[in-house]
Amino acid sequence: MGWLYTAPALAVFAVFTIGPTAYTLYISFFHWNTLNAAMSRYIGLANYRSLLGHSTPSFLTGAWHSLYFTAGTVIGGTALSLALALLLQRGGRLMSASRVAIFAPYATPVVATSLAWVWIFNPQFGLADAVLKAAHLPQPLWLQSASWAMPSVIVYSLWHEVGFTVVLFLGGLAVISPELGEAARVDGANAWQEFWHVTWPQLRPVTAFVVIITSITSLQAFTQFYEMSQGGPVYATTTLSYLVYQEAFVFFDTGYGAALALVLFVVIAGFTLLQRRTTSRIAAAA
Repeated sequence: MGWLYTAPALAVFAVFTIGPTAYTLYISFFHWNTLNAAMSRYIGLANYRSLLGHSTPSFLTGAWHSLYFTAGTVIGGTALSLALALLLQRGGRLMSASRVAIFAPYATPVVATSLAWVWIFNPQFGLADAVLKAAHLPQPLWLQSASWAMPSVIVYSLWHEVGFTVVLFLGGLAVISPELGEAARVDGANAWQEFWHVTWPQLRPVTAFVVIITSITSLQAFTQFYEMSQGGPVYATTTLSYLVYQEAFVFFDTGYGAALALVLFVVIAGFTLLQRRTTSRIAAAA
């Protein structure tokens, strides 16, 4: 009966996930002809061997940019969302209204908000440059600069995603023991000592979950790169996910793009398994 009840969901999963993944693995062993699949030529592991020596942009370049983006969003997002959650925990009418304001960007479409941030980062009449100019600070070229393009996308991604991780930390703060904090204050601990020695250890399982979820989301990020920078300038924002799209659908090197997709799939699958183990530990601790 269990298989019977889950059959519709399993069928959808097989058609839209398992099937395409298996077909992608099949394509990765071919020099694929997009216009006529029958003319595709089997080349074995050549697409995988060329990962380390492919022309610009290379796999290593995309991997470095993915690591850069993931580190910025994971470290910055975790620290920022934890700080906001600690502030929101204090309650009050203003803080309750702030919860809605912080979570609202997460509920907005990435395409629409990415386009809005393109205008914010416009070097001629954007809001970001207007603020910096009013403060008599230098104005970078943002998305038009190879040095600033990735930080600009990271800033947007933090703005869009941090609301979700704030909710996760608020859930963690809601279930920690307040008695331990009160005991620490009675013993003379200041606010930082209470956080570091009492609050933080109790939040470590939630923090691990947030880090893994954010890592998976960052590795899968594509829309903001497509809308805001299109992998440029000079491939400065070409991550692995964008490189898969570029190789398969722009350069029409479908077999190589499939190999890239499989490598990215293996990395994300590893994080997913780690996330499942972390979730099980959190449930056991609860």
